[in-house]
Amino acid sequence: MSTVSFPGIGLTIEVKEIAFRVFGWPIHWYGIIIAAGFLLAVIFCCKKADIYGIEQDDIMDLLIYAVPLCIIGARLYYIIFYLDLYRNSDGGLNFSQMVRIWDGGLAIYGAIITAILVALIFCKAKKIRFLALADLGSFGLLIGQLIGRWGNFVNVEAYGAPTDLPWRMGIYDTVNGVYQYMEVHPTFLYESLWNLAGLLLLALVVAKHRKFDGQIFLGYVAWYGLGRAWIEGLRTDSLYFFSTGLRVSQILAIVSCAAAVVILFVQLTRPHSSEELWGYQMAARKKAKARTAEQEEAGGAGDDED
Repeated sequence: MSTVSFPGIGLTIEVKEIAFRVFGWPIHWYGIIIAAGFLLAVIFCCKKADIYGIEQDDIMDLLIYAVPLCIIGARLYYIIFYLDLYRNSDGGLNFSQMVRIWDGGLAIYGAIITAILVALIFCKAKKIRFLALADLGSFGLLIGQLIGRWGNFVNVEAYGAPTDLPWRMGIYDTVNGVYQYMEVHPTFLYESLWNLAGLLLLALVVAKHRKFDGQIFLGYVAWYGLGRAWIEGLRTDSLYFFSTGLRVSQILAIVSCAAAVVILFVQLTRPHSSEELWGYQMAARKKAKARTAEQEEAGGAGDDED
């Protein structure tokens, strides 16, 4: 159990890493929170699937491959840039420690990169337009991220540098081998709120004025990259590019945000028609199939009368 406080507002919370046990096996709050975010993301995407021309069955089929691979991708991304954390005293790698994802250590960019690669392959195999699926999936990513960050809260991780701001978070943690009390930036909260704002912006504003497939996805990349760039700069547990002082996620966030903004600008200056949208085309195909079926049924009924 850990004590987390917000002294500026007089709030103190006792947090537990383990929620309960099943046959002696610990069920961690981190995993429960991640699972809750995933479930809500799937429900939301399934409800919006028709708008983007995506079948709910295709979403379920994609998840069969994407979920385990994204977990692996998120973990590998973290391990690669924090490899020294998983070494034994003799310098060898501790593989049993590498698989303990319930203790934290999942890098969201690793999951996003893996998700994009898996989706590209899946869309090609299923003959689905990737950018339409990416638009829909962007909502799922934001939902999963805004909820999943609370898993960092119960693990008392992903916090920022010391601060005296009114919303500072007071924690006890080991730094440089010393267990101590600190008042720090609650960066998990910053990112959760940033993703919530992004979700509302994309779902309530951008989606209503969507002109081309990929617009929401590009908006997500730009929004998340912008927020992650400044939030990452506040954190004390950043992944660095090997022995350099460059923060991996911050560099990736800045580059991806800039690229997305440029592409968005170019695309939005071009004329677009609603008929270009994959959702529009799929809806038109369904209507055509329905008319054909009605005509065939009517023709069959006429033959029966004769």
